[in-house]
Amino acid sequence: MSVHDDLTSVQRSLDDLQRSMGRLEKQLGSGGLEMRRVRTDADHLRESVALLRQAVTQPATVSVPELVTISDTPYDISLWTDADDEGLGARDRHAP
Repeated sequence: MSVHDDLTSVQRSLDDLQRSMGRLEKQLGSGGLEMRRVRTDADHLRESVALLRQAVTQPATVSVPELVTISDTPYDISLWTDADDEGLGARDRHAP
């Protein structure tokens, strides 16, 4: 079976589930916590299958991130003349 056939089969099963749940709701009522939970779970399944079907029909393109070259040359020391050494405190002061 192809993926399309499998998705169609899953969709038919979900449709059968919806019909069966409708019959159960007529017998048990739709106000109970358990019935609402089953209805919500079935709705989530339906949404997930729709997303899966969409993902299969529109395959995602793989994007290659742009590489950034980092130079091996040392940085200019003047960039850090006004900064403290992190965790060591200022150069002219002592740690407590």
